[in-house]
Amino acid sequence: MTDTAASDTERPRQARLSTPSPRVLVLANQKGGVGKTTTAINLGTALAAIGERVLIIDLDPQGNASTGLGIDRKSRTSSSYDVLVGERSLAQVITPTAVPRLLIAPSTMDLLGVELEISGHTDRSYKLKHALTTFFSRDNEAEAITYVLIDCPPSLNLLTINALAASDSVVVPLQCEFFALEGLSQLLKTVDQVRRSLNPSLTIHGIVLTMFDPRNSLAGQVVADVRAFMGEKVYETVIPRNVRVSEAPSHGKPVLLYDLKCAGSQAYLKLASEVIQREGRWSAA
Repeated sequence: MTDTAASDTERPRQARLSTPSPRVLVLANQKGGVGKTTTAINLGTALAAIGERVLIIDLDPQGNASTGLGIDRKSRTSSSYDVLVGERSLAQVITPTAVPRLLIAPSTMDLLGVELEISGHTDRSYKLKHALTTFFSRDNEAEAITYVLIDCPPSLNLLTINALAASDSVVVPLQCEFFALEGLSQLLKTVDQVRRSLNPSLTIHGIVLTMFDPRNSLAGQVVADVRAFMGEKVYETVIPRNVRVSEAPSHGKPVLLYDLKCAGSQAYLKLASEVIQREGRWSAA
């Protein structure tokens, strides 16, 4: 990643978008299977449910965030891939979902080839940032959006670098399992590299502990260890292991639409409130 960052010659003068804009949060973890996409879908839905207007950008070639929000693969005639390669604007690929106030820029498998397409461009790490800047400066619909959530793949590649370079903060989903702290340390190093080379204002917004099983003594120890290591950066809300959360994507729905009363839905609503509470500048605006 260092070589990529060092050779980029077109760096924005400011890390944040230059126009009045929403908070841009990237959900990232280099480890797979930690609930990253599930959190993107359900945090976005929960934020929309309590009155925010949310845009999810699916940057994972697997497209699970798009599928989990009911966007059929056959209907994805344009996607975030087209935005990154410059064939379409962000406004042209955004699709409404069944959730009021929740929009998505869907993903397709074409994203697998995006690195080859743009690797020779001097601004390759800022493709998404440029697209967001253009969107929020030119599109009237963009004015109402208060949060952008970016779901990126579980690896450190050019897609993830674009997401980190375009974001204000990182939300880190962390599974309550044995190797959690090891994966967290790797991610913190990556964020520090991006901060030094691409996005000086990038911060850790918070760490959300996922798939928590209170019957498992190891899970409780992981929670204690992560809180001891990261302190206030860890959200108070813990997402439980919940069968309804696991079932919902197969129905093309976020869990809040699938079963609002289940423990998973209630946890994501609490997480959304906590995310907003950490945004002190919103209440002051």
